[in-house]
Amino acid sequence: MSSPVISVKGLKKAFKDKEVLKEVNFEVQRGEIFALLGSNGAGKTTTVNILSTLLKLDGGEVTICGHNVMVQSELVRKSISLTGQFSALDGMLTGRENLLMIAKLRRVPNPAQVADNLLTKFSLQEAANLRADKYSGGMKRRLDIAMSLIGNPEVIFLDEPTTGLDPEARLEVWNTVKELAGGGTTILLTTQYLEEAEQLADRISILHGGNIITTGTLTELKKMFPKAEVEYIEKQPTLEEIFLAIISKKEEK
Repeated sequence: MSSPVISVKGLKKAFKDKEVLKEVNFEVQRGEIFALLGSNGAGKTTTVNILSTLLKLDGGEVTICGHNVMVQSELVRKSISLTGQFSALDGMLTGRENLLMIAKLRRVPNPAQVADNLLTKFSLQEAANLRADKYSGGMKRRLDIAMSLIGNPEVIFLDEPTTGLDPEARLEVWNTVKELAGGGTTILLTTQYLEEAEQLADRISILHGGNIITTGTLTELKKMFPKAEVEYIEKQPTLEEIFLAIISKKEEK
């Protein structure tokens, strides 16, 4: 197997006296959608902020595309893009102007062409000349993700990308994420929506109590759940039931 695009070994982080990340370990392969699943306050955003060089780790080793986040942070930043929980759009600018601004900041060739290509890719041509503050929630998120693609990053971090979106807008974002991974982009997704991880992720890690308590495909996680009762039909457990069962089992220990 080729080297992982993201490698996290023994990651630790504390804020004052509170130890948020105790010993976090996981790897993400190229072109994979990897979901970091956990309750509010589990440390998902802290993990993403460390991986994207916004926070310094207290212990462990993290490499992105072969670059160490502590000593090669500039090279890491050239390889990644981050879409946070809250939109990074300038509402006073149009959709096209937002894209042009980022393209110029990243000094990509032909910024106008890049902007037009992304507007087409994300089905935003008709809204291209509308101010971004007039966009719906789903359109804003699509534009946000389009902006994160400028410069062709190898890795995209999506930190709770559908928080606050209605079901239709959430579906729009899901389709976008699937298309990106289909094109070879590596995606690390944090979410507290269990259905989101179930729909999107190739593999899922559950972050709880400062540690990764399990990692696997949805099929592998289902095997950790008690055997389904057979009534008229065999009932398959949902990811929510698996998540709660794994956490309960961990806390009992």
